[in-house]
Amino acid sequence: MNTGSVIAMGEALIDRLGPPGGDPSFDLPVTDCFGGAPANVACALSRLGANVSFIGCLGNDSFGKNFKNLLIQRGINTSGLQRDNLRPTRVVLVRRDSHGERSFEGFDGEKGLGFADQAISREQIIRDWPLVAEKARWLIVGTIPLASEKSSKAFLWCIEKALHEGIKIALDLNWRPTFWRKQVSSVSEPSVKEKKQIFSILKNVSLIKLAKEEAQWFFNNSDPTKISSSLAHKPSVVVTDGSNPISWRLNNQTGKSFAITPSSIVDTTGAGDAFTAGLIYKLISVELDQINQHMAEDIIEFGIACGSHVCTGVGAIDAQPYLEDIHNLLRYKGGIS
Repeated sequence: MNTGSVIAMGEALIDRLGPPGGDPSFDLPVTDCFGGAPANVACALSRLGANVSFIGCLGNDSFGKNFKNLLIQRGINTSGLQRDNLRPTRVVLVRRDSHGERSFEGFDGEKGLGFADQAISREQIIRDWPLVAEKARWLIVGTIPLASEKSSKAFLWCIEKALHEGIKIALDLNWRPTFWRKQVSSVSEPSVKEKKQIFSILKNVSLIKLAKEEAQWFFNNSDPTKISSSLAHKPSVVVTDGSNPISWRLNNQTGKSFAITPSSIVDTTGAGDAFTAGLIYKLISVELDQINQHMAEDIIEFGIACGSHVCTGVGAIDAQPYLEDIHNLLRYKGGIS
């Protein structure tokens, strides 16, 4: 039984999915789904049965109100959820190819002041922290709040506070250039300045999850052991690669684990976030420095099953699994539950 709790901090937004092969800015029909990596992880953890608090900011609009209702329905502690009366909830335009793979095409709804998730208030977090941090063992973050000046201050305060209180930090590197640049750019690789901002927090994290492409861009390497060794505190590192094997280093254990191919792939949005939630769900109840090889393989396998399950439905949140779904999936394939 998991007795600790988790804090997820960062963006909550709307993924506007275009029809497969179409453009979400004008092709119909579009599907609006709740999303944003930290919100996805919070919802996935809660559905698995973990105690979760979410820190973020939504607009005072129908998207924001409906998203807050969803978080409450999932049983997530929303004491750290802020509302912005000036900025809308961000809508991300998501293009899907005929295989369900997605790419980000820009945003919709901006009225000149940016989006609510860019304006998370540090001062409000300081007031709300005691309500969200009780029994917290992990703080889960991405890098997108670093792309905006105001949310960056809130983000860095959370990092420092968590470290001070002995809360471990898990970072999904989640490199999304669209969020960092004023105009849509065809250049995916991060600039020197963008890399520097992200590297500034890597020294504080216990676990880094990143895609193989991100590993190459930020570390010129996709070997988890080499990435870990390049950082002074040698964090655990998990490198995903779509449907290819996942390479990992948890504590001092290393390995490669094969993906579980779903019966049909509808949409890959949120699969990586469900995978992250699966890892953290398992890590709540163990000490990171006590993990042996068998435990590490079990943890990664559980995360893979969570990610696979999400690909069978539309959007990042609706298709998230219950604990029973994962036990059944692993039992069916003869895996570890």
